[in-house]
Amino acid sequence: MTHETAHLPLFPLGTVLFPDGLLPLRVFEARYMDMTARCLREHSSFGVCLIAAGQEVGEAALPHPVGTEAVIEQWDMGEPGVLSIVVRGRRRFRIEDHAVERDGLLTATVRWLDEPQSAAVPAAQADILPLLGAIAGEAGNPLPEPHRFGDAAWVGARYAELLPIPQRARQALLELDDVVSRLEIIQQYLRQHGLLGRKG
Repeated sequence: MTHETAHLPLFPLGTVLFPDGLLPLRVFEARYMDMTARCLREHSSFGVCLIAAGQEVGEAALPHPVGTEAVIEQWDMGEPGVLSIVVRGRRRFRIEDHAVERDGLLTATVRWLDEPQSAAVPAAQADILPLLGAIAGEAGNPLPEPHRFGDAAWVGARYAELLPIPQRARQALLELDDVVSRLEIIQQYLRQHGLLGRKG
């Protein structure tokens, strides 16, 4: 377990960002416009956390303790006062302590979480791969490049983003350190909903 910490501005949202995932955001509140401008200027990152209590707009929301570092990959200001950005998830973190700045921006001391070593999708879960491959082939629902269908962590994260499950269930999948356990949960879900063949 690593003990390396960092100080990050936080963007509490009603959704969960996974490592290597892409998330489009519309930024219009002054605190987040300033944060985004600073990140672009300094080539720095911010943290995305699922809201545990509160709202995205207005007073600082209470975040879930585990989130994902976000880096801005694209930005555009197509309309006045609204910044459209696309962020990519990087490392997961756990909030050690947080504070609300004078402008309402939430900042936190975070501890980076150890990520599992790259591991292949076990043979027992290989039956979930064709469906993800089919999704990747659909023009309207592309998965973030590069595709790593042989990587258990990548496959589990992409399914966790796509499945129509409550955000708190998505958060629980984010917090799992065991990537094979995540695949087993996803496989069970797909079977229960008739998206995979039954066992045996």
